[in-house]
Amino acid sequence: MDVLYWAFIFAVSLAILIKSSEYFTLSAEEIGIYFGIPSFVVGVTIVSLGTSLPELVSSVIAVLSDSTEIVTGNVVGSNIANIFLILGIAAIIGKNMKISYELIHVDLPMLFGSAILLTLTLWDGVFTSTEAILAILGAVIYIAYTASSVKERGGKSKQKGKMSAATVGTLIVSGAFIYLGASYTIESVIRLSELLNVGKEIIAITAISIGTSLPELMVSASAARFGRAEIAVGNVLGSNIFNSYLVIGVPALIGPLKVTETIIDLGLPMMVVATFLYFFMTQDREITGWEGMVLILFYVLFLGKLFAFI
Repeated sequence: MDVLYWAFIFAVSLAILIKSSEYFTLSAEEIGIYFGIPSFVVGVTIVSLGTSLPELVSSVIAVLSDSTEIVTGNVVGSNIANIFLILGIAAIIGKNMKISYELIHVDLPMLFGSAILLTLTLWDGVFTSTEAILAILGAVIYIAYTASSVKERGGKSKQKGKMSAATVGTLIVSGAFIYLGASYTIESVIRLSELLNVGKEIIAITAISIGTSLPELMVSASAARFGRAEIAVGNVLGSNIFNSYLVIGVPALIGPLKVTETIIDLGLPMMVVATFLYFFMTQDREITGWEGMVLILFYVLFLGKLFAFI
């Protein structure tokens, strides 16, 4: 009975976290446009960070709850799910997603670099505050690069829009609900891990990572459906970079993060494989539905190895 209760709390709190993040991102984007921030910069900063907000807030709450292994499991699991599951689904929906060269000219090395840095810093079993500073600097470099390349990518400033009191109110209220949803999500994970005798990182690398990746799934699937391949592919790329730098970096400033053997032996190798596949599949500027099916197969393999049924 307790398991069902906490499973219900987990599902409800995760849904609140995701929906609140959506409202927070939309209102923040509206405020950004009001202040005349170029639309491209709004997209790669506010929107990309917004879709990573569930992972970030839940990771901070996990550290404050002294369950730091949830953070590393969430980050690594989200990066794996973003490429294998979300990009795979988007590729199947979009069939043949054609990508412009400009989108991946520098971003791909940035993605690859973030994955390698994350792997090297987690490999010794702990993620320290010094490594967190390096990761946050990596995010600063990526944001500075995207901001400086606005003109090269054809980004244009929008005219200042309208900002109502309702927009500001939505930002504040949704922020409160994000905290509330994240708190109960982490609390339910801790309770479920105790009741089921399963490691917290196992729940984090599967249930939490998939749940907090739902914003990326909705954005990428919708973009693929309407033929906007750059958004579908770029959203996954930007989200993984922010996960590897900010989502793990910010919580680690509070205290060092534990890295379990499951993450080191299975999670990190699968994340590197996922990044390699992303790198090579985008070289011809097209991701086909067949390649999407292959990505899904890799995610099934990952889950099979994780739960030892393959």
